[in-house]
Amino acid sequence: MDVKQLRALVTVAEVGSVTRAAALLHLVQPAVTRQIRSLEHELGVPLFERSRQGMLPTEAGLIMVDRARRALGELERARAEVRPVSGAVSGTVTVGLLDSTSDLLAAPLAAALAQHHPGVELRLVTAYSGHLKRWLADGQLDLTLLYDLPGTMASLITRALVRERLWAVAPPTEDLPAGPTVSFAELARHPLVLPTPGHALRSLIDTAAAAAGVRLAVAVQSDSMRVQKQLVLAGHGWTVLPEVGLSRDTAEEAVRALPLGEPSVWRSVVLATARSARATPAVEAVAHALIHAVTTAVRHGHWPSARTPEHEARACGGHRGGEEANGPRGLPRADGACDR
Repeated sequence: MDVKQLRALVTVAEVGSVTRAAALLHLVQPAVTRQIRSLEHELGVPLFERSRQGMLPTEAGLIMVDRARRALGELERARAEVRPVSGAVSGTVTVGLLDSTSDLLAAPLAAALAQHHPGVELRLVTAYSGHLKRWLADGQLDLTLLYDLPGTMASLITRALVRERLWAVAPPTEDLPAGPTVSFAELARHPLVLPTPGHALRSLIDTAAAAAGVRLAVAVQSDSMRVQKQLVLAGHGWTVLPEVGLSRDTAEEAVRALPLGEPSVWRSVVLATARSARATPAVEAVAHALIHAVTTAVRHGHWPSARTPEHEARACGGHRGGEEANGPRGLPRADGACDR
């Protein structure tokens, strides 16, 4: 198989028609048909179901399309990285942003790269931490933000960026407790809209609920922060989210929210890359720009509840040493107290 065949395969799968694919590839229709049939002959399986409605990939076709996209993407990256551009950093970099941070970080990151590294093509993907980690392992992402859960980062190179508390979120028609926090005992009295089991946010919530000795009543499960908030507004229950994803909603009084307590729950956000991946100059440039976007957001108060490693070291009256993820002395524990 060759690159022309792979491009034909992906294009036909995307547009569902050999005729439209041929127009996009600037080829005649018989040429595209020959490339698809040649690939099917080589593999020994049909890659498309042909009908009056168009070309639909078979199960084998879906597998090949997925792999072909990755192969073509890697070739495009290699071409961009080796193409001389007057010494400037160039290349394609795919970055994963946690769904809750995309509104805060996407625009500053894109602006910084446009100003300082215009030769870098930025591709942004937003999702929950579980999806992002899987895509990083599969090679679909070059670097990504993730939740730092104990025992899950051995295969990755990580840099700690921030820690922030999780908040209980209620509809505007319901009253929150009078205190400064919402206890897990109070949370357990309401139906909840939470992410599906296995996601990092859900793991943090379930672990804290078990420590509090309560059983949560999950009414709806959704892996979209936007959908979680919509369901809360529609009266289907309360939810739990990081405060960075709520600042606009609380400012507009669209929802009511308070930090979780008894116990408090903190999420740690790290910047992660795969140990097996080569850090190109373009990836390093994007990583630097993303770290700067995070620290700037915290410093200017745009990420109110977040604490950087430097903030936490000063708050505990000392300087950090060693790896952030290992909880060295002088740092706040999950309950916000200093570990001395």
